[in-house]
Amino acid sequence: MKFVKIILVALVFILNLTVAQPSWAGKDFTKGTDYAEVTQELSQLQSVQANPEQAGYTPEQFQERLSQLQSQKYVMETARKRAQCFNQTGGTLGVYANKPKKYPTQLYFLAAGQITDDDWDCDGIYFPAGTRIALSPTAEVQELTEPIAVKFVDGTQSIARINPATGAIELNIVPAKIFKAGEGNWLLPTLSQADINAQVPSPQLID
Repeated sequence: MKFVKIILVALVFILNLTVAQPSWAGKDFTKGTDYAEVTQELSQLQSVQANPEQAGYTPEQFQERLSQLQSQKYVMETARKRAQCFNQTGGTLGVYANKPKKYPTQLYFLAAGQITDDDWDCDGIYFPAGTRIALSPTAEVQELTEPIAVKFVDGTQSIARINPATGAIELNIVPAKIFKAGEGNWLLPTLSQADINAQVPSPQLID
């Protein structure tokens, strides 16, 4: 009888492994809204690839946007953990994050040298007016005249760092979207970098 019970337990365990996805398995970001939006725009662009002006782009702009979307799609298809933000700016960074099924997306504060825990989704970053920033390693530095929020797709490992040559903040990857006040669903407060540096970093982001 004991032998039969052992066999039954073993069979149930094997069945769970083959049918149920293990808790340690990687995340699947191809079922989210980010993936649906990226694949839809990608399909639309590919349908007018012979005539990019129909989508409102020059040929160079069209290829750049196409490349960005293909990169975002690849990130979501290959990422195995939630989006994280790494602060290498030397100051406190405002980040938009949420904890699935617990806390909605809102503005938190990430201390210098910290990376958000992968129990959280770090959806984007807040930059105040006056920030000197390059939105990718190849982009030109610009000085913001108003605050913006940059959004990344699911699974993105984003880094905000200081470029030693320019002294400006530089992002390691082009954002999926850029919001100004009144755009999107995120609250964009009117803060200076001094205000952000004075905030107590959010400890829950790194535990």
